[in-house]
Amino acid sequence: MSRDAALHLAGSIVGWAGAALLLGWLSGWAVRRMSRRRHYRLLGMVYRRCHRAWMSVLLVVAIDSAVTEVDGIGGIGDVLHHALLLALIGATTWLAVGVLHVVEDAAFLRLRVDVADNRRTRRARTQIDVLRRLVSALLIALALGAMFMTFTPLRALGASLLASAGVAGAIAGLAAQTTLRNVVAGLQLALTNQLRLGDAVVVEQEWGRVEELTLTHVAVRLWDERRLMLPTGYFISTPFENWTRDESRVLGTVLLHVDYRAPVAQLRAEARRIVERSSLWDRRDWAFQVVDSTQTTMVVRVLASAADGPTSWELRCEIREELIAFMSVEHPEALPRRLDGLVQPVEGSDTATAPRATAQGRDDGISAASRSP
Repeated sequence: MSRDAALHLAGSIVGWAGAALLLGWLSGWAVRRMSRRRHYRLLGMVYRRCHRAWMSVLLVVAIDSAVTEVDGIGGIGDVLHHALLLALIGATTWLAVGVLHVVEDAAFLRLRVDVADNRRTRRARTQIDVLRRLVSALLIALALGAMFMTFTPLRALGASLLASAGVAGAIAGLAAQTTLRNVVAGLQLALTNQLRLGDAVVVEQEWGRVEELTLTHVAVRLWDERRLMLPTGYFISTPFENWTRDESRVLGTVLLHVDYRAPVAQLRAEARRIVERSSLWDRRDWAFQVVDSTQTTMVVRVLASAADGPTSWELRCEIREELIAFMSVEHPEALPRRLDGLVQPVEGSDTATAPRATAQGRDDGISAASRSP
């Protein structure tokens, strides 16, 4: 390529690229300006998600036009055209993925989760998110395939390897069977409504909420802000608790061991006062029952409904704390007693150790009840 042709090419590229950048800036400015209006919020999402990809497409097309305009550059022109074709495929794919994000964001604007009953909304958001990820992955795979097909030697190599494609596919399937199983499990979870974003679940004896659901893994945000990462196949093969499968409302349980002298009627009245006074109760269901008895105590259970799992946890703690405080002040005889020393041991028998074991078991029962989530 001669010096004049090189200078001509450089000048043409600068001119076309400058025009493309100017056009991209003007279009971005117009979109941002219109997005400030109330009914054009979607344009703000378009700008955030697609502006850079749009600028890349304009710039690649402009440079390709500049190269086409210049004559006498020989084989360098073919190399530049091929490189620009690869860049155009990549930039176009980037723009298409950005458009998918805009569609998802627009759908999420209408599917609000800050409402009392958001079960259907969370299901729709989960399905949209998984489908967007799947389509994005397919677009990227198609773009990579299109890039490879632009190389003539690779096309010839692909034709020669076509006969062994079945064997190669089988080997690849065996090597990636775990990943493929998780991908299928992710689609199954999203499309069959078994798990949704925001669901309250108990997995691996840990309570948390589904924060992210992809084709390969699920991120559960635990109550102490830790993240539990599990493959999607786990939720297909392992039983787990979903507290918000049909509705977000949860019926919480509080168990207390009390002495047989405890005034049940007064405890029931106090439990009702505590529940009705609490702002955490959803004003639907509650109950106070004696559900079991041991050699030294009876077991009372308080049921109270709440709007969701976290609220139910707070309500249960509140009921337990206030009932114990009420018994300590008003009816101390209702608290379980230690029987150490109240039973006289008999020689040659195991009675001497029985009261201590019974009392320890009772104390453990109280502790277990107070620690129950």
